Amino acid sequence: MNNRVLKRNNVKVSGQGNKTIVFAHGFGCDQLVWREVAEAFESGYRVVLFDYVGSGRSDKSVYSTERYSSLHGYKQDLLEVCAALELKDIIFVGHSVSSMIGMLASIEQPELMKQLIMVGPSPRYLNEPGYQGGFDREDIEELLEMMELNYKEWAKYLAPVVMQNEARPQLSQEFEEILCLNDPVIARQFAEVTFTSDVRDELEKVQVPTLILQPAQDVIAPLEVGQFVHSKIPKSKFVLMEAMGHNPHMSDAAETINRIKGYLAE
Repeated sequence: MNNRVLKRNNVKVSGQGNKTIVFAHGFGCDQLVWREVAEAFESGYRVVLFDYVGSGRSDKSVYSTERYSSLHGYKQDLLEVCAALELKDIIFVGHSVSSMIGMLASIEQPELMKQLIMVGPSPRYLNEPGYQGGFDREDIEELLEMMELNYKEWAKYLAPVVMQNEARPQLSQEFEEILCLNDPVIARQFAEVTFTSDVRDELEKVQVPTLILQPAQDVIAPLEVGQFVHSKIPKSKFVLMEAMGHNPHMSDAAETINRIKGYLAE
């Protein structure tokens, strides 16, 4: 079972140290987006990287539309990876939707995580009266339709919107290439699950000390959303980054590293 899970989720373990830090990628990505950040922790931590089933170099043959029809399917991936490695008291670093996946895992197994670090988190992307998630339902429907009609054009459109670094077009190009590595059908379902989920009611259940890293000018998870997450998680710290865009671990790895290390040193 353990070896099957490790192979299924393309688990990579490196580094040295008594503490384990697990990095989890967001929608449309894979573990390689953490490469530069993860390397900075290898001298002091056991570093774990993995791909959710359907992403990266995971075993896509075991992808199930039923299992991955909600964030709980991805949460199960995370829990099974941690069980296969016999992990506890981990530091979990999740980007975007992985922040919420990690949150759900911490609620189900409180002993698993010692600290939870969220990068650009959002518990609800859709706007509704009294809550601004950043997107109207029509925006999401249009995005999903574009994915179906022409996935590569969708990736080309989305990349610069997400990266928010016009002066460094190579970042958008890199992210576009990452998006295009995905299976369009699987990516569309992951997108729908991501952008239509609502786990706001779970935030208050988090008992793990939590760092919220909020990138500047993030159109995917705006400032108001990060502040909302902070207001709901009891033992949380909010940090507004200088990094622009939704992927600071790619665009500004140095700041991301320093913010995480600073928090862990406190």
